[in-house]
Formats: sequence, C-alpha cells, structure tokens
Amino acid sequence: MALVFFLVPCFVVGTDMAFSCQDADDFVGASSPGDIIIGGLFAVHSEMLHPDEEPIKPVIQNCAGFEIQVFLQTLAMIHAIETINNSTLLSGVTLGYEIYDTCAEVTKAMASALRFLSKFNSSENAVEFKCNYSDYIPRVKAVTGASYSEVSMAVSRLLALQLIPQVSPASSAEILSDKIRFPSFFRTIPSDFHQTRAMTHLIYESGWNWIGVIATDDDNGRFAVESFGVQAMVNNVCIAFKEMLPAYLSDSTFHTKVDQAIEKIVKETGVNVIVVFMRQFHVLKLFKKAIERNVNKIWIANDNWSAAVKISTIPNIRQLGTVVGFGFKSGDISSFQEFLRNLHEKPTENNKFLREYIMLLSVCAHLEYHDFQTCIANQSQDDLLENDGSKPQFWRGDFLNANVEPGFIHRTMLAVYAIAHAIKRQCKDRDCKDPSAFTPWELLAELKNVTVIDADKEVKFDSNGDMSTSYDVLLWKEIDGHMEITTMAEYDAEKGGFIFEDEEKKKDFLALKKVQSTCSQHCRPGQVKKVTESPHTCCYECIYCPENHYSNQTDMDYCHRCNNKTYWAPINSTTCYRKTIYFLAWTDWFAVFLLFLSAFGVVLVLSICVIFTKNLDTPVVKASGGLTVCYIILFSHFLIFLSTVFFIDVPTEFKCKTRQALFGISFTLCISCILIKSLKILLAFSFDPKLQNFLKCMYKPIPTVVTCTGIQVIICTSWLIFRTPFVNQNFSIPRAIILECNEGSIVAFGIMLGYISALAFICFIFAFKGRKLPENYNEAKFITFGMLIYFIAWIVFIPVYATTFGKYLPAVEIIVVLISNYGILCCTFLPKCYIIIYKQETNTKSAFLKMVYSYSSKSAGSVAVSQISLDSKSSSLQATITDSCKTENDSVNGNCHFQVPGQPLIKGQVLPKNAVRTMVRKRVSSI
Repeated sequence: MALVFFLVPCFVVGTDMAFSCQDADDFVGASSPGDIIIGGLFAVHSEMLHPDEEPIKPVIQNCAGFEIQVFLQTLAMIHAIETINNSTLLSGVTLGYEIYDTCAEVTKAMASALRFLSKFNSSENAVEFKCNYSDYIPRVKAVTGASYSEVSMAVSRLLALQLIPQVSPASSAEILSDKIRFPSFFRTIPSDFHQTRAMTHLIYESGWNWIGVIATDDDNGRFAVESFGVQAMVNNVCIAFKEMLPAYLSDSTFHTKVDQAIEKIVKETGVNVIVVFMRQFHVLKLFKKAIERNVNKIWIANDNWSAAVKISTIPNIRQLGTVVGFGFKSGDISSFQEFLRNLHEKPTENNKFLREYIMLLSVCAHLEYHDFQTCIANQSQDDLLENDGSKPQFWRGDFLNANVEPGFIHRTMLAVYAIAHAIKRQCKDRDCKDPSAFTPWELLAELKNVTVIDADKEVKFDSNGDMSTSYDVLLWKEIDGHMEITTMAEYDAEKGGFIFEDEEKKKDFLALKKVQSTCSQHCRPGQVKKVTESPHTCCYECIYCPENHYSNQTDMDYCHRCNNKTYWAPINSTTCYRKTIYFLAWTDWFAVFLLFLSAFGVVLVLSICVIFTKNLDTPVVKASGGLTVCYIILFSHFLIFLSTVFFIDVPTEFKCKTRQALFGISFTLCISCILIKSLKILLAFSFDPKLQNFLKCMYKPIPTVVTCTGIQVIICTSWLIFRTPFVNQNFSIPRAIILECNEGSIVAFGIMLGYISALAFICFIFAFKGRKLPENYNEAKFITFGMLIYFIAWIVFIPVYATTFGKYLPAVEIIVVLISNYGILCCTFLPKCYIIIYKQETNTKSAFLKMVYSYSSKSAGSVAVSQISLDSKSSSLQATITDSCKTENDSVNGNCHFQVPGQPLIKGQVLPKNAVRTMVRKRVSSI
C-alpha cells in the first residue's frame, strides 16, 4: 500500500525564545511519559498575537492572555492522571499525557490534532494516509478537551478520521451531540439544549419576557443563540435585540462592537435582563465598559463564565446589577485543592504552563489581587522571555485555589476517569504496557458503555455521547463587601425544575421577580393580551375579557369561554359563576297566592257538592240535570284546580306531561256536561219543529260526553307519544337559567286549547238561545256568561303568554285556568246555591209549577213559531197543523206539535189557548 506522510510542523516565531519551537516536542505545553498517552487540548491563552501586516508565511504566532481557570483545568487533568497511576485502577499500566495550548484558535488546535494523529514512535512525527486505519496506532489513545465548542468541532472532525475518542469537559454546543458528524466526540457535561432550556425556565418563572442577548460571533455563540431562541419561543420570551461580538480579541472591530452593544443596552430601557453567551475574556471587556456607562441590569451567565472569579472581582462589579448563572454540578475536589497547595514543589521541566505561571508570579507579584490577576492575563509570551528561569519572590498558593471553578475542574477529572475506566475494560485480557495492544476505535467502543462512580452515583454517557447532569444556579451576592459566587438552587436537567435547599435561597430567587423586564405591562387575570403591530408577541395591549369569558392567569393569550350554558361571567372576570336557577317555587309569594286560590276553589267545589247532596230531591237540583251530572261537573272542576299544582316548583318530566293533559281532559269533560245541559234545556223549551228534531238527534247525553271527552283524550295521548313535553333550560336571561316545561309541540298545545274553545263556543250558542227561559230554569244565561268569561280569559292569555318569559310564565297559565274555572263554576252553581240557601221558598214543587204556569201563560200568548200564530183580538189560538196527529202519543214521536188530550188534531184545526198552556206545562214538567 502506498503511504503518504504528513509531517507535523512546528511554526512558532523566533528561535531564541524560551517558547520557541525547535522541533515538534517544543510544541507540547505539558507532558509526561506513560504506557498509554492521553492528549489534552486547552485554551491556556485567550488569543494569538497577529502581526500588523498580513503574514506572508504559514506561521503560528505566539499567544497572550494567560487564562488561570484553563491553566487550572490542565492541572486537574495532570492530577487525575497522577492519582490513577498511584491507584490500582489500571493494575500497573501507567498513563502519560501530552497537553497542548490551543490559544482559543482553531488553527493552532488543528496543528495539535495533527500531532495526535501521527504514528506512534514515528521519528518524523508523520501522519500516514491510509484507506483503512483499523490497525493504525496513533501517538495518543484518547484526547481530553477542547475548552471551546468551536475548537472541538474542528478537532473532532479530524480525530474522527481514526476514531480517536475525544472527551471534552467544557464544549457544550448542541450540534456536538450529532453522532453522524462527530462519531468519536464525548463530553462530561450536558449539551446547550439543557442549559438554554434552564435559562428560559428561569426567565419565564421570574416573569420576564423582554430580554437582550449578547454572544460571540463564532460557532459556539451562534449555536447557543439559536438554541436559546427556540427555547425562548416555546416559553413566550421575546428577544428585543441580539448583539454578536467578534470571536477574537485581536479583531480590530472588537472594541467598536462592544461600544455598540453597550449603547443598545442603554437605549432599550425596557430590557432589564441580558443573556450573555461569551468567553470569559469577552465578558471582562464588556463589563468594564458597562461599569463606565453605569449600566445596571440582571445578567444571565452561561456555564463558561458563571463562576469566573476574575470577573466577579472586577472593581465596582456591584454597579452592574445582579448576575445569575448556570454552572456544572460539582463534586469532591478536595484532593485537587491539596494538589494546588503543594504545586510549588512540582518540577517544571515538562510543564511549560506551570513555568509560565511562575514567571507571571515574578512579574506581577507586587500587585493587589485583582490587579495581579489582570497583570497575568495581559502578559504575552514575548514579555516573559526576559524573566525565563527566574524564581518568584513568594508563592501565592491562595491565588490558584481562589480561582478554582469547581464545575470545570470536576468535569475535567471526570473526563480522565472515564477514559481510564474504558482503558481498564480494554486491558482485561491484554498487555496494555504494549502501546499496540489496542487501537483508539476499540477504546471508543468501550467508552460508549463505560460507567463511572461519581459522588456515590453511577454516571455514564448517553446515546449522544453526553453525560447528563444537573446545573447549579449561581447567584453573585455581595457578602461583607466582597462579591461571592453562591449556589442559589439546583436545576434538574431531566425533570426541568428548580430545587432549593432552604427558604433563604428561595427568597433570593423570589427577589429576582421584583425586577420587571417586559415589553408591555403584565395583563392581570380578567384581561387578555391583544397583539399590536409590533413583530414581537410580547408587545401587546391588555383588554378585558368579554362577557361569559374569563382569564385566571397573568398574561393569557386568550380568554376561556365558560364551559357550558350553566355558567356565566361578567366582563373582566377571573372565573365563571354558576347561573342562578329560577322556577316558580312553593315559597314564592305569588305561587302561595295562586295555590291559595286553587285551594279555595277546591273547598268551593266540595261545599257545592255537600249542598247539592243535602238538597238532592229539591227542584233546583233536579233542574240542574240531576246529581250525577252535577257530580261529574264538580269533579272536573276539582281536577282543573288540582292541575294548577303541577305548574309550581321544579319542573319534572312527570309534571310537564301531566299538567296540560289533566287540564285539557278535565276542562273538556266539564264543557261536555254543560253542553248536554244546554241541549236539554233548549230541547225542553223549543217550539220550532225543525230545531226540536235537530236537538232530539243531538241530545245523547252519555255518547256525547264520552265522544267529546274521548276526542280530547286522543289529542292529548298523541301529543304525549309523538311530541311529548319535556323539561327545558331557558338561557334567555344572561345570568340565570329558567327551568320550564317545553310543551313539545305548540301545534298540539293549540289543538288541545282550540278543541276546548270549539266545544265552549257550541255550548255558548245553545245557551244563548235558551237565555229567556223561566228564572228557576234559566241556567242558560249563566252558562252564556261563564263561556264569555272563558273566552275573554283565553283571548287575553294568548298575547300575554307569547310575550312573557321567566319563572312567572307558568303563573300566567295558572291565572287563566283559575279565571275560566272559577267563571264557569260560579256561573253554573252559585245561583243554584243561592236559591237553595237564601230563597228556599222558591225551591218547592208548587213554586216551580206556579212559575211554569206563569211562563206557559206568557208563552201561550206570545208563541209565534213558524207554523203557530196568535190572534190577539180573539179568545182562541189559531194553529196551522202541518201533520195529522191521530193520537196523543204522536206528539211525543214528533208527528205534530200541539194536541188536545184525547182528541185527534186535524190540519188547520183551531186550538183554544188553554190547550197550549197545558202542553207547555207538560213539557216543562218533563225536564
């Protein structure tokens, strides 16, 4: 196989400097030999120095800006490896390391990655080009790092060529979870997805929805802003502005961009919360400028700088406002802190980072804490050349411990231990003292399934290569005049909630809510947001919820409608209220009054019944049609009064079906019986032969009553079967429900009433014709008056019933029922009762005969019915006989109209007046 070799160059300016690169080994920042080598990539310096002119040669420049926090991560990796080597974890197999400084630059990191890819024990540090790297043994078995996601993305793509495992303790970009593009990348932290979700949860829970975002214009910053934007949209948080700062401090526009960002913050007075996705040295520059402009906001920090001591110790940092951040959950790092206290005893020959730190101590030792820190950060490697080899005047051991960021330190050590446990699994049946015992891709397979014990808990990588963990919510608090970074809460990344250790810390969280950061004022419960012309959904107006709608939370997007028609809500309501149910209750004063009238009617009916029963054989009772007919009529009146009870109290299916049917049938029975009485009276005193023949055909008491009542029974039965009445909830009143009976069919209801009205009208016609009968027999005129009362009551009822609604609608029908029932009852029976009680002298047979004789005498002198005429000047009655009457019985059969007892009547015969009187008395007596 043809092989192509790539030599790993060493491009560093100058050959006489302490940090010059004479060969590839000079490129290493810290190293230690071992059976298995682990590579390390850390941005120990924050920037590369670029010449003023464009470079004409491919040269990697020196770096500046010594980062204490990242330097401490390199020490954490070294400490973890030394601890493993001093333990029995790998059973005599030692780990070595090669740590490189990326200077936060992808270019330099790629150069380091090329060294990792070079073939093991290659004298030329050559990277072989092969089609299959399955048996290829590179210089390192795994890599820890890098510090920034942008660097990790580039390096991981290069390491994926040989599937060299890369475990980062700090690169959190969500895209790195993609195992198709980054198959060999792992990390001991969660992805930014969880962090941005935690941030938006904090913002949402604090009641903020109008925030600003500042980020670095690199892959890490752009991906973080994109992820945050998605989470913000889900939580209804709007981004008022986004400012992207150059990723490199050496960029000539950096300071201008910072000024623009500060100006934007100052102008947006409604934005009081700023989310910052930047590296520590970017935040340092931004905050110094913000302090100069007296900017006071709430700053939400990402994991990169949330625990940065060098930022929290900036002079006048308290003027910036409040800093809340998210840091990785830490573990026990006491052994590392002890390691730092003894660091001055460590050799520096193979650790250029430690040697540089010692030189920085010499240069900056005379300064106070923060100035000392600033001095270290501002020194370049060129500035330190003249101090190379010098010893510090004193060792500031407290300085390193004070700058420890526990989360990053713990995660760095955890990355080393994860690799070590994977190596242990790989070395079960192999002699791992031989570097060719296994390849990196075999270690990669073990790393996917490795489990590490961390704080008595088992942790492992998920399918995305991420290690799920909680976040510490950090709050910068001023304590005793110093800014301290305290843990306010814990954020559970899996469950998505905040956990507070005690009430004091919860109070700190609640204190954040006092700060307002909204585009619009919060809409109170009872109000709803109305979107304005602004493109942001967080900018709106608050309007009241309309009637029958409510909102019970702050800043609701829409009003809830009351669930069903049984609830209502006024304008600007926070809840729905149950509608008041109305019906004509027993306790209602009007219902009590109507019930009293019904009860009085029942008493009246019973009283009349008693009176008629006691005077059974008197002429008045007999003239009323007899006791049977009276009992039937009185019973029907009783049922009519009883039917009014079903119109009162809570409507039920039984009441709705019973009340109209009971009333209709009872009233029909009453009218039918009165109709028979009217026919009988008219028949008795009718002298018109044609009319008498018609009345005789009609006068069939039992069949007539049964037929008339039966028709009504059929009407009501059909009504109940096909369109039965039912209980209805009337919602016509906004805040009330009227329980009422729906008649089911207005047509059927109308037919029932119309049928009663038809019978009443017929009864009225017959009664009207008999209105001039003898006084004791003259029920007809009272029946006529009773029917008139009925008609007037029901004619008035129709428009009143049609225009009335509410709980008193049944009362309208009760009133008309009572009026018509009382009218007919009183007109039919009270005159008789009056005669029975107060005119007993007229309630005798002799008095009735005398009245009949008087009426017959008047009738004999005034009869002028078609065939009969009276000559007032003669003493005899002239009668024209239309038919031959042979016997006395023929008159009963209707063959003739008048006859003299025992004498046949011949057509044209003249009868004497006393004969007419005799015949009239006989007919009247027959009734």
